Amino acid sequence: MSTYLVFALKRFLQFLAVVFTGVSASFFIAHLSPISPVETIIGRVSGQSAFSPEAVESLRQTLTELFGLNVPLHEQYFNFLRRFLVGDLGPSLLAFPTPAMKLVGLALPWTVGLLTLSTILTWLVGNILGGLAGYYQNSRLLKAFGIVAIGVQPIPYYIVAFLMVIIFGFLWPVLPVSGGFAMNVRPSWSPEFVGSILLHGILPAASLVIVGLGTWFLGMRALVSNIVTEDYVTYAELAGVRRERIVSSYVIRNAMVPQLTALAMSLGGIFSGTIITEQVFSYPGLGTLLVRAVNAGDSAVVLAVSCVAVIAVATAILLIDLIHPLLDPRIRVE
Repeated sequence: MSTYLVFALKRFLQFLAVVFTGVSASFFIAHLSPISPVETIIGRVSGQSAFSPEAVESLRQTLTELFGLNVPLHEQYFNFLRRFLVGDLGPSLLAFPTPAMKLVGLALPWTVGLLTLSTILTWLVGNILGGLAGYYQNSRLLKAFGIVAIGVQPIPYYIVAFLMVIIFGFLWPVLPVSGGFAMNVRPSWSPEFVGSILLHGILPAASLVIVGLGTWFLGMRALVSNIVTEDYVTYAELAGVRRERIVSSYVIRNAMVPQLTALAMSLGGIFSGTIITEQVFSYPGLGTLLVRAVNAGDSAVVLAVSCVAVIAVATAILLIDLIHPLLDPRIRVE
């Protein structure tokens, strides 16, 4: 077995350990909630019509068995692990008796699309501009962009999102500020529906890009400012290598590796920012679903969203970790 395959196997085992730990922590945290799904349903049903005490008690026993709460916590945990492996985390309170994973499956594509587009765009544009700013340090335009990046970078996601809602929803109403698509468009693969999705995704994606751009720009500029003083860059300049080739092949390429590591470390924060942004724009993704579930005391949906988030972030980190040795041969894979 090659060295890289051994390295990949070790990383995969670490991935399984991270997922197991994260999923287990999500289970116990969800069960610390004082809100009981059984009592929530009974209270909702009792508020709509009158029931005899015997009927209420019978309903309570049935629901307790349905949610698997009639056994000790450790047995609930092992039952949860078995259900988790087959993708069944129980019914949702938001849309009882719809399975919680079905609601997550409906919301997941929206978050994946928004997160993938905004993350890739932010990372690429921020690193390219930061690399150019670090190499062409006398450029007035790039200096001005750096000043703007320093001012925008500390601003939280939700502040930028609220500002965009005010500007493009009220002061200059040219873009939709809520929803995933227009209400009068029928969901299908038609150009009208796809165009509506893209139009409604502009502001949520832009709010994530604007905040994240400064982080990658400043980090890349600092890295490149150190790399341009390296001997191999100086020798390339003295040898008459074109400046465009020096920037792309010698400077930015070497600075991309630590930025790739930073991307893996920041994925959790980016996902959290996406959840907040979705809530501001009423975007039909996991963020909106999670907030609704928390407000309704729907522990099944909260647990399902948490598990999916753990798996998604851990998978992305695993892929980035496996790509690292392929981009930089200096990294040892023992």
